[in-house]
Amino acid sequence: MKTTKAFTKRLKLTRRGKIVARKPGQNHFNAKESRSGHMNRRRTQNISLTKKVMQRYIDIVK
Repeated sequence: MKTTKAFTKRLKLTRRGKIVARKPGQNHFNAKESRSGHMNRRRTQNISLTKKVMQRYIDIVK
């Protein structure tokens, strides 16, 4: 099964094994974005995946 490369670029594996993701839609064109909206996108979010799906991405994230 192929892995979505764009999705894996947003993932990061923490020391404890959690997968943290960057929120999408923050790369460009943020000039008219409000400050609070801009800062909300800078925060990461925890991803809860099943073990089967997690194994699929874990080798790529490391």
